Amino acid sequence: MTVELASKPASVDAIAQEYLVFRLGNEEYGIDILKVQEIRGCDRLTRIPNTLDFITGVTNLRGVIVPIVDLRLRFGLPAPTHDDSTVVIVLNLNDRVIGIVVDGVADVLSMGADQIKPTPDVASVLSGRYLQGLGVIDARMIILVNIEMLLSREEMAQVDTVAESFA
Repeated sequence: MTVELASKPASVDAIAQEYLVFRLGNEEYGIDILKVQEIRGCDRLTRIPNTLDFITGVTNLRGVIVPIVDLRLRFGLPAPTHDDSTVVIVLNLNDRVIGIVVDGVADVLSMGADQIKPTPDVASVLSGRYLQGLGVIDARMIILVNIEMLLSREEMAQVDTVAESFA
């Protein structure tokens, strides 16, 4: 299964922003839809020895070697259990293509600034580095992830090295 996402026109509404909502366990997370290139089934991965634990391997996407990050492992959640709803969200981050494995995609939501609340002030590396806020729509709460902060500069350099070794 592959879903191509159309690019947004330059006149995107400045008041509301669209988020791709995905699941990890029982929680819903959202990322900026403009960072998403496509959504794919969880294809076969080539595992790379001596890489970070949360980099589960690489895949060949139409001639481009794409490193795959398992978000459950990255966020320190219980070990992943992949099933038919597990997907890879292919992202374009600063001209780098990276895939993230998630438990499933829920939908695309548009949220205005009034629906985005600041993250609670808790002592957590996750909230300080990865989170943009909490999207609140009716009774739903969506953890908004700053996906560009997914990997540190050093981790991104290791990802680049892995991808270049296959180029």
